[in-house]
Amino acid sequence: MKKSEIKIELEMDENAVPERITWHASDAGQKGDVKASFLSVWDDQTQTALRVDLWTKEMTVDEMKLFFYQTLMTMADSFEKATGMNIESDEIRDFGTYFGRRVGLISQDEMNRNN
Repeated sequence: MKKSEIKIELEMDENAVPERITWHASDAGQKGDVKASFLSVWDDQTQTALRVDLWTKEMTVDEMKLFFYQTLMTMADSFEKATGMNIESDEIRDFGTYFGRRVGLISQDEMNRNN
């Protein structure tokens, strides 16, 4: 069986707030510094999603808004790929678009052009 490792390293200040987040994926050959990370894993024993949400001091509110928006949209893609539920995936995308509008990432003009 092939094994792969995804490694996340944190450098934290005296209050345990991340100052630097570095990641590395062994089989993809990708690595780098990032300002934020959302990691979710499924525990089938307890039927719960476990998560680790990290962001550095340098992560701006504008970057966080964009990160959340992009995460919502990619979650819709992942849900569709995993389940084949196109309508429900589109509803997640609709919420992502609503969120993007609410936080100022998408203007009504852009919405009208895309429809």
